[in-house]
Amino acid sequence: MKNKDKEIDAKLILDYQSGKSSAFIVLVKRWHVRFCKLAHFYVKDKDVAKDIAQESWTIIYNKLNDLKDPMKFKSWAISIVNRRAIDFLRTQQREQKRKTEYKAIVSNNQDETEDDREEIKRILLQEIQKLSSDHQQVLQLFYVESYSLKEIGNTIGISVGTTKSRLFHAREQLKKVILKYRKNGRI
Repeated sequence: MKNKDKEIDAKLILDYQSGKSSAFIVLVKRWHVRFCKLAHFYVKDKDVAKDIAQESWTIIYNKLNDLKDPMKFKSWAISIVNRRAIDFLRTQQREQKRKTEYKAIVSNNQDETEDDREEIKRILLQEIQKLSSDHQQVLQLFYVESYSLKEIGNTIGISVGTTKSRLFHAREQLKKVILKYRKNGRI
């Protein structure tokens, strides 16, 4: 029986190679379900298995004229399906590995960023306490109380220009501290 199947396949291939395109359709009808089952054995997903079988048929169609021994169609075609299924699994593994690595990197960056923010907050609070009381007052009203420059000036009895100047100088002093800490690798 096996030899008869091989002979039928060989006849269909020879017919196709001599120009009978209908022979290829018969070949597909004989093998497509088996190819799907074989691919499913590897990938465990019916839809993906059908896609793999279809991709395999495309390869078979493009290379069938080059097949020297039509009696070896079965092993040749099955090896194509096997390779396509294994390639699919390898691609899935690579994608999964990339996703896992990406999640680890994002998680580490978020942890570092939160740690860095906490460190920066701690350092800024220490450095703010070292500023003059005038600078501390302007920073407090502007950033914590959300006062406008005009409101700050009216509240503490200074001009808007002086308020801007104090805010600017306080920010500059804090920037210098942050840059120094970053250069030293502390944050």
